[in-house]
Amino acid sequence: MPSESSFDVVSKVDRQEVDNALNQAAKEISQRYDFKGVDADVRWSGETILMVANSEDRVNAVLDVLQTKLIKRGVSLKALDTSEPAASGKEYRITAELKEGLAQDVAKKIGKIIRDEGPKGVKTQVTGEEMRVSSKNRDDLQAVIALLKGADLDVALQFVNYR
Repeated sequence: MPSESSFDVVSKVDRQEVDNALNQAAKEISQRYDFKGVDADVRWSGETILMVANSEDRVNAVLDVLQTKLIKRGVSLKALDTSEPAASGKEYRITAELKEGLAQDVAKKIGKIIRDEGPKGVKTQVTGEEMRVSSKNRDDLQAVIALLKGADLDVALQFVNYR
């Protein structure tokens, strides 16, 4: 009797990579010619990322620089929840929060996708903010990973603890 194989579906962000991308973006913004004299800045504000500039176009450009740096460092943009540019006095601001963990509705959606389209005999179990997927056949687990990578979900998924 073969033992069960499993893996966990999680949604986590490497904070160090986000911090590195933020520092790279701040350095580029301070050095780029098109950001001279517009008081553009990107920084941490507690647990959120704050982008500031003196016009709506410039603050969107700051967001674009940050997103480019995040992509280069391997951080999915699905993990970034950004607000619309908002005027605050003489400056425009965009706040961005990091989305981590699988919400209950997203976990249910993933479970439904696996049940409906995945191989038979695959079991799912939600524990906290992660989901364990198990099966007797490792090929079925590989098929589930491929299925979830192709699914159009609004969260960044990682597959960990494959055994």
